[in-house]
Amino acid sequence: MRDLGVGFHYLVQGQKWVARHGKQYGFGLIPGLITLVLYLAALTALAVWGPDFVAWCTPFAHDWSSPWSGLFRGLLTAVLFALALLLSVVTFTAMTLLIGQPFYENLSEKVDRDVSPDGTAPESGLPFWRELWISARDSLRIVARAALWGVLLFGLGFVPFVGQTVVPVIGFFVTGFFLTEELTGVALQRRRVELRDRLGLLRSRRMLVWGFGTPLGLAFLVPFVAVFLMPGAVAGATLMVRDLLGEETTGGDDHDDHDGRSGGPGGGHAPRPRPADPWTKPQVR
Repeated sequence: MRDLGVGFHYLVQGQKWVARHGKQYGFGLIPGLITLVLYLAALTALAVWGPDFVAWCTPFAHDWSSPWSGLFRGLLTAVLFALALLLSVVTFTAMTLLIGQPFYENLSEKVDRDVSPDGTAPESGLPFWRELWISARDSLRIVARAALWGVLLFGLGFVPFVGQTVVPVIGFFVTGFFLTEELTGVALQRRRVELRDRLGLLRSRRMLVWGFGTPLGLAFLVPFVAVFLMPGAVAGATLMVRDLLGEETTGGDDHDDHDGRSGGPGGGHAPRPRPADPWTKPQVR
């Protein structure tokens, strides 16, 4: 249970880090703002032309008597918009990370340099286009896994009592896990840790992951909050990756644990072995 608090502490520390580095925070806002504008434009277009699209898709309802035709198409339009809104919430983080790959890569690297004892940061050594391809491929895989969980939880939502109490809570924890996977992927990809190994690493510290990702997922439900929390979330996820991989962390009081030992809020943990890497060891500069 201690890991729950440690995970939340990393989330807070990430926000503190970008607050102390205003330039990095400003650059980190750009991808979220771009994604927000694109999503708002798409949702606005759907709101304007959605009824026409539904009417075009339901020619069989043209001859229905009033008010059934209007009610039927209005319901379909509402369902279509609700699904689009749900999809936008689920994919916002993945799309923002994809658009902001160079921004968040740079931010994560600077966090590593800031807290590393020797001031270095791991790097993949891969060309930018290759990193972008891996990021896009892994994001699609994560979104697909999250969608499967969403379908399962949606079906369980019809179970009396359980669907209205237990299922929403499970949904928040599932969202927190996948959100954390997306965010830690920025730092782990630089270390050439494959998706399968990343998932195994996160499952080994579920409490830590939930402590970080679940409150962040709840905060993302508030409109526009995701844009302003994303830079700090990437910074906090980078700090958490160092804990997960047993990497030494320094940086003063902000990164000392409660016993005063170096290594971040999770510094009391023994170093953990790194996952098997099918690539080569990351370069450190």
